[in-house]
Amino acid sequence: MNVAKYTNSAGGVVLNKNGEILVVRQRNNVWSLPKGHVKLGEQSLLAAKREIFEESGVSQLALIKNLGKYKRFKIGLYDKDDKSEIKVINMYLFTTEEEKLNPVDDEHEETLWLDKSDAVEKLTHEKDKEFLSMILNEIKT
Repeated sequence: MNVAKYTNSAGGVVLNKNGEILVVRQRNNVWSLPKGHVKLGEQSLLAAKREIFEESGVSQLALIKNLGKYKRFKIGLYDKDDKSEIKVINMYLFTTEEEKLNPVDDEHEETLWLDKSDAVEKLTHEKDKEFLSMILNEIKT
């Protein structure tokens, strides 16, 4: 019997001055909120900021609050759950004055600012959609 490994990830819901949410595209057509692995010894908040910068080029972030954690399987081949890895994702709410998106990481070919409902619909993984839908009432624009 294979046991899934747990990995820690961190990221953010980033709002621009128009109240739009940042979404990123990776590996073909997988859309998500900007997030990624927390490195050994790295604080979750710093990992979230690093990942947002790498995936979007946005570096000027104002922390509003910690949005909490949720778990989901890693997205695998053909956008199916890769049940060998369970991601524990710690998410933060940020605002930014930056509008220009310029990913630093080559694996993130496209980034968009979308209004709240479009952002939820664009996300690939159901758990990401559920999380964003759940916290939308906490987001004041």
